[in-house]
Amino acid sequence: MADTTATATPDTVTTSDDGIRRRDFLDIAAVSAAGIGGLAVVFPLVSQMAPSKDVLAASSTEVDVSAIEPGQAIKAVFRKQPLFVKRLTPEEIAAANATPTGSLRDPQSLAERTKEGHADILVTMGVCTHLGCVPLGAAEGEVKGEFGGYFCPCHGSHYDTAGRIRKGPAPTNLEVPEYEFTSDTVIQVG
Repeated sequence: MADTTATATPDTVTTSDDGIRRRDFLDIAAVSAAGIGGLAVVFPLVSQMAPSKDVLAASSTEVDVSAIEPGQAIKAVFRKQPLFVKRLTPEEIAAANATPTGSLRDPQSLAERTKEGHADILVTMGVCTHLGCVPLGAAEGEVKGEFGGYFCPCHGSHYDTAGRIRKGPAPTNLEVPEYEFTSDTVIQVG
């Protein structure tokens, strides 16, 4: 007579009623533990690369322009760099508008460098575009260069009243940062 007893295999012994083996559960538990452990390692590494609170606070600057008289400029700090805010006189506006943009090395009109309705307020970074020196012309009594704007004493770049490069080695105009008027007298830069 033939032996009618079934031989036990690992699959038949460890299979439960719903078809899941014990080994499947252990595999899922091990992968889940490894994933949680990986997240526990990666999260502090990624979060330490985020900007700190003091950096986020320096990412924008508010400037009150109400006290600036026509022809005056003030210096502020934006992202650890000097920022020039100048209220142009009608004569400076006329001189900037009279200059043909085609004759400029970096052609921009005054209207492109100021906000609509505030053509008398010019906001530029106080960093020469040649090698990063701070131009003169924002403070009272400083040399303003041949075109009445700013003068970089490091290598002799001359900027006009709209902060456009007119003479010297600087390749581009003084940078106009992103800014907006939050009221008629306050601008937010950044």
